[in-house]
Amino acid sequence: MEPPDLERMIAMTLPVDAAADGGAQTGVRGVKSAARTVELLELLASRQNRPARLRELSDALGAPRSSVYALIRTLAEHGWVRTDATGTLYSIGIRALLAGTTYLDTDPYLRIVQPHINDLSALLDETIHFGRLDRSDIVYLATKESSQYLRPFSRVGRRLPAFSTAMGKALLAERLGTGMEVPVPERLAPLTPKTIVDRDALVADLRLTRERGYATDDEENYEGVACFGFALRYSRPATDAISCSVPVSHLSPERSREIVEAMERTRLAIERMAPVDPSAEF
Repeated sequence: MEPPDLERMIAMTLPVDAAADGGAQTGVRGVKSAARTVELLELLASRQNRPARLRELSDALGAPRSSVYALIRTLAEHGWVRTDATGTLYSIGIRALLAGTTYLDTDPYLRIVQPHINDLSALLDETIHFGRLDRSDIVYLATKESSQYLRPFSRVGRRLPAFSTAMGKALLAERLGTGMEVPVPERLAPLTPKTIVDRDALVADLRLTRERGYATDDEENYEGVACFGFALRYSRPATDAISCSVPVSHLSPERSREIVEAMERTRLAIERMAPVDPSAEF
């Protein structure tokens, strides 16, 4: 039986600033500057192709411009930040790409999952994703595009709120009713008119997801696109998931059933091949 007060299990995510402040209070010199470095890099990465000026970064970080400028100069010298010809606009540097590529190259699960999502995409001719829960977001680690509609950009490395994605909701539902933290932001900001932003409605949706074994995203991230998501249970709690994105115009009850059955077979095949996480809480 699930506890009656499910609302208490929807935990709020700790902001990065709070972690930085807590580190500063320990008296360990350098923790605050390290946290600010991470905040700056994450801020630049979140802007994607929109470079930022010093004032924007200083305001966003709540830090003096002189401190942020010194940090940017250091990061730029090492390739983690790049500037334009005028030296007034800043964006993420190539070293971040190298670090990200190393993460993907050495991930033991991606190497197993990739062939399966390639096969699943070929079978359904739909776009298949593989993602991982990072705090309250889903980060895309691999995508195999449908031949019918190609995106003009790669989704690998991008992040979306877990509460509004099929992959994210599949993973959040795994935690519901278990006593584990369910990482959901304090404010549920809508991405489309159909995004679930009512907490009670979200809890009901996660309960339904847990009961049927997969999650759905009914145009909650992109208008005109629906998603089906399955948690990969080779670790406890599950942190990885796969999803299938489909234009709603292509969906019918029969097509939905075909997609769900194919994804369930793929999930089971991946879990049979995946190594067990030795740190998992089974």
